[in-house]
Amino acid sequence: MNGKSVRLGLIGARGHVGAELIRLLASHPNFELALVSSRERDGTLLRDHHPEVTGDLRYRNVTPAQLAAEPLDAVVLALPNGMAAEYVAALDAGNPQAVVVDLSADYRFDAGWRYGLPELGREGMAGQRRISNPGCYATAMQLAIAPLKDLLEGPAQCFGVSGHSGAGTSPSDRNDEAKLRDNLMPYALTGHVHEREVTRHLDHPVEFMPHVAPHFRGITMTVNLHLREPADAAHLRERFEEAYDGERLITLQDDAPWVSAIAGRHGVAIGGLTVSDDGRRVVVVAVLDNLLKGAATQALQNLNLAFGVDELEGIPHAM
Repeated sequence: MNGKSVRLGLIGARGHVGAELIRLLASHPNFELALVSSRERDGTLLRDHHPEVTGDLRYRNVTPAQLAAEPLDAVVLALPNGMAAEYVAALDAGNPQAVVVDLSADYRFDAGWRYGLPELGREGMAGQRRISNPGCYATAMQLAIAPLKDLLEGPAQCFGVSGHSGAGTSPSDRNDEAKLRDNLMPYALTGHVHEREVTRHLDHPVEFMPHVAPHFRGITMTVNLHLREPADAAHLRERFEEAYDGERLITLQDDAPWVSAIAGRHGVAIGGLTVSDDGRRVVVVAVLDNLLKGAATQALQNLNLAFGVDELEGIPHAM
């Protein structure tokens, strides 16, 4: 594939993740950002908000029917949960060949959609037309658990802390900086959608306890695992090394990674692996940027795979 041959539309362009995608797509050699939709910014020039963008492309407030009538090869839906269905139905009817990547949770449980976590299943992604992007917390949990999944006894217990950008741009307690100051805010302590998502896609029960912290971006996921049989730390580390050998967006380290070191970066750092004295309990920590590997970076990985270009095209991937 040579030149900017893929025309792409972005619905929900004003949010934090939409902004990150615009920045990535501005320098992508194969994808042309041909449509950006935002109700609040309708009519304004994209370059006025994103200096890295050239040309005279303007934000539009696009209805589902208007989207389906556009000559687009791909669409990214960066909308809140529960808002994708009308756009998907319109595209199914009017432009079924377009690749659709949905960043919400709306299709993560739909058997007709491909769940796009490349490090755990990139085979067969080329040519996919309906791709559900994993959740940010869910990405961290799955990458921390997957190498040890077949050794586990009982649910994986996950304590997650996110920066407040994960709560989006609509005002709420979880992105109110005054309320978050000097605070750690627990919420949805049972039944969180990412708990159900990971349980489904790992095919192993997960218990997830999410929290919001005062920092803007980045997730820390501390995962507590119980093993059927005793194991030593060296063997468990080898499992991570084998599972992620050659993965350009995953870094393994001895110490527990810090979220401050991953903010603004495109990958995942996993470390701090610690085993109890009896060898039956292991704790591991994963950190990632919720707006990047937790959303925009992963969406671009999935688009690249769907169109048969290098998975990390357009993604600065030095960890």
